Amino acid sequence: MIVMSKIKSFFKKLGKKKTILLIVGIVLILIILVVAIFFITRKKVETPKPKKVKKEEPIVKKVEIIDLDSNTRPYAVMINNNSAVWKYQSGLNDAYIVYELLVEGGITREMALFKDREVPKIQSVRSSRHYYLDYALENDAIYVHWGWSPQAQSDIRTLGINNINGLTYEGVYFFRDKSVSAAYEHKGYTTSEYINKAIEKLGYRSTTEEKPLLNYSADPIDLSKMDEVQDAKYIGIKFSNGYTVKFTYDEASKSYFKTQNTTEMNDFNSGERMTTKNIITYQISYSGISGDNKGRQNANNIGSGDGYFISEGKAVPITWEKSARNSKTVYKFKDGKELNVNDGRTYIEIQPSNQILDIQGEIPA
Repeated sequence: MIVMSKIKSFFKKLGKKKTILLIVGIVLILIILVVAIFFITRKKVETPKPKKVKKEEPIVKKVEIIDLDSNTRPYAVMINNNSAVWKYQSGLNDAYIVYELLVEGGITREMALFKDREVPKIQSVRSSRHYYLDYALENDAIYVHWGWSPQAQSDIRTLGINNINGLTYEGVYFFRDKSVSAAYEHKGYTTSEYINKAIEKLGYRSTTEEKPLLNYSADPIDLSKMDEVQDAKYIGIKFSNGYTVKFTYDEASKSYFKTQNTTEMNDFNSGERMTTKNIITYQISYSGISGDNKGRQNANNIGSGDGYFISEGKAVPITWEKSARNSKTVYKFKDGKELNVNDGRTYIEIQPSNQILDIQGEIPA
């Protein structure tokens, strides 16, 4: 009551006009406060909280020809390349590297490297020649063969090569394919399953600390901007008067089809054309072994020289160097950088220095 009495007394003293102005002022102040509070609260409501942007992990392309994270030890299989068995060859399309060198009689043998793949049939398996051991060694590979030359037999023992020999294990890990219409010695085959069983049974080391021989690129390598590049749609690599291996470029698959002399090579087991993504080719001298009545050869492969890297329709000059039998062959571009190869199979063709290498920009008719 006292408070109300004092308020009435205050307004009475203030007078009617001033009282109205005071009330109007208070009302205006209240309106301003209400409007200000409205806009402040609306701004707070309308302002969205910043969303946390989830960082996308960069997509890392992986090489497919081999698992670069795997420490599985590879194995190398000697492949018969006599014309009598060209139509029966199987398994080369599952290899990641295939070496080809001259042997006696003007023909070649191939050595195919496998790793982490199931291969239903590898044929025809043939005997060892001593210089192929150098390439098993540079890949830390278990060596698979069916027989051996006297030189290879001696070197396998001297060098302590982990090997699996069909002469010892026929009917256990090696078998004869009765569907092959060729001489008995050409019928031999094995499989990845049999080889892995042999590795376990013989107690061979199944892992490796060695890096792969070649540097693989998951992204396509553009050779077109390199010095001295040339178109390479056809490659003819002559090993002797009776034998030339040929590769023709297929634009659709960006790989090369393989032909031996005039025979288009197809896998006997799958029926697929034999292909490769990369070709490394260079020349060395071969010489006959003194006193060998079979005409067996020495491959003079320790040293250095020039060659070519061929992939996706282009060829560029490279260098190679191998300092010892058990050392890796080092391949480099002409600018001194180590060679990178495209993701895919690589054929390494080690041609006699007295023969012709034919690289053409168009496929001959």
